[in-house]
Amino acid sequence: MIFFCILLVSLLAALIGQEFIGPLAWLHGTRVLLLPVVFFYGALAMPFGGMLLLAFAAGFMWDALTVQTIDSSVEISLGWSIVIYAALGAIMSGFRPLFQRGRWEIHCLVSGICTSLIVLAEYLMITFRRGGFVFPQEIWWRIGGAGVVAFVLSPFVFFALSTIGSWTGYRHWREPEASE
Repeated sequence: MIFFCILLVSLLAALIGQEFIGPLAWLHGTRVLLLPVVFFYGALAMPFGGMLLLAFAAGFMWDALTVQTIDSSVEISLGWSIVIYAALGAIMSGFRPLFQRGRWEIHCLVSGICTSLIVLAEYLMITFRRGGFVFPQEIWWRIGGAGVVAFVLSPFVFFALSTIGSWTGYRHWREPEASE
């Protein structure tokens, strides 16, 4: 329970922190998205019910930040991110047994891919509401760049949160079974 509360505070801190990091000019204006990386770690570390609560919290925080109304029409509505985070968190939870055995390499790659999927879903929502699907090259750089940045940052975030979890007594890893 203590570690779950720490993850909730970490989600909020990541959301606030990513707002102070400007777009990366050398990656065509890609944003650094810390909230999804922290969420994907939580999806691995928590059981499925805890992941769903984290998905609700992360999605609600993300929507509270990105809800847009232009000319009295809502472009990004409140609640869509919760569904996206829950679906991607369920995919990440499928890798939880591998994570519990101490393998983390694939999770960094999957968190990068899933972060790109979040940005893609957000862009598709906006373009669907505007009525036209246009994909300039800069958009593809921003979608892919967010995934690359998440892939690079995820080992550091995973290590930091695993260390904090072990300090609180949360058991991330399963004990190896004794072979006879």
